Amino acid sequence: MVINDKVRNVLEWILCIVIAFVLAVLVKYFVGTPTIVQQSSMYPTLKENQRLILNRLDRTMHKMPKRGDIITFEAPSVKGYSSFSEIDVNSPIAKYENEPKNWWSKFTYYVLEINKESYIKRVIALPGEHVKIQDGKVYINDQELEEPYLVPEKQTPERVGNTGVAFSDFIVPENCVFAMGDNRGQSTDCREFGCIPLEKIESKVWIRFWPLDLWGKV
Repeated sequence: MVINDKVRNVLEWILCIVIAFVLAVLVKYFVGTPTIVQQSSMYPTLKENQRLILNRLDRTMHKMPKRGDIITFEAPSVKGYSSFSEIDVNSPIAKYENEPKNWWSKFTYYVLEINKESYIKRVIALPGEHVKIQDGKVYINDQELEEPYLVPEKQTPERVGNTGVAFSDFIVPENCVFAMGDNRGQSTDCREFGCIPLEKIESKVWIRFWPLDLWGKV
């Protein structure tokens, strides 16, 4: 079968497009990707409509983030609890109950991130650490945590959400982190749904590239 030049050119273009798409997907999933801040939960550190570059190499290497790192993670399926009886302080781990089932839905959800909701928060506590929120302050292993990134005099509410039910005194489970937004009064975070497993952490905030006068490492 002889392929004429026009058909050959079309096939070459299609191949180039497929290769470019595959490379873009691989870079986005394993290396890094841009994003836009859409909420005010990390104010004043991050503001709405700022542009960021996310580093995904730590996820690729299954590396545990450090305290103070700003991370993104898959939003839990259970955002809060209606009563304290529903909270298990012995296993304060966020629930993920709507996992995709087949390979295509997993690909579109986890790799292409279609219809996937993510949160951006700051890591406060690491595996094995005792977290206690009391009188507007955060204590790690009974030591008050210094938080210079908060607005001066800003307190951390023990009770959050519509019901006021929150995780406020517990030990962070293995392979999990406890994370909160810097805007403590306006943040849906681990106080409401529990600690985030390492495999649900997507990336670490690396660079802010917009606005240009704030360009630099976050």
